[in-house]
Amino acid sequence: MSEDEEINEGGRPPLFETPEQLQEMIEEYFVSGVEKRTFIVGSGLNKQSITVEIPTITGLCYYLGFESRQSFYDYEKRHGFSYTIKKARLRIEKLYEEQLQYGNSTGAIFALKNMDWKDKTEIDHSTLGKPINTISDDDLIARIDKIINSGAKE
Repeated sequence: MSEDEEINEGGRPPLFETPEQLQEMIEEYFVSGVEKRTFIVGSGLNKQSITVEIPTITGLCYYLGFESRQSFYDYEKRHGFSYTIKKARLRIEKLYEEQLQYGNSTGAIFALKNMDWKDKTEIDHSTLGKPINTISDDDLIARIDKIINSGAKE
């Protein structure tokens, strides 16, 4: 094999060679690839239909040619692609957050929880992720006695 021949390391070839190629396809998804749904809102004389774009992570992954969301997330680990992937995910997260401001927000809440949003307060009872050291009452009394006795020199 000559030096000019490429060695096939196996696996599928990458879908995108550069972050710019990926960004171009992401923009295309948001301009023309997002699915649209029509909803009837109001009642009586105020009844009207509205068409809403519904971008999703799964829809974006499918549009870009990934076979799974995990493959899309794995692209974040590729050199130079992290910013592009994070920005696309944030763009969809923003749209879900906006959905909380009007109408039926149940689906948006579900999606945001899957994006690590929490609707509860979590308190980390540790020291920077490390467990708090605990000692028994007997050990504590022994340590206090040692401190007191070391200071009481004659």
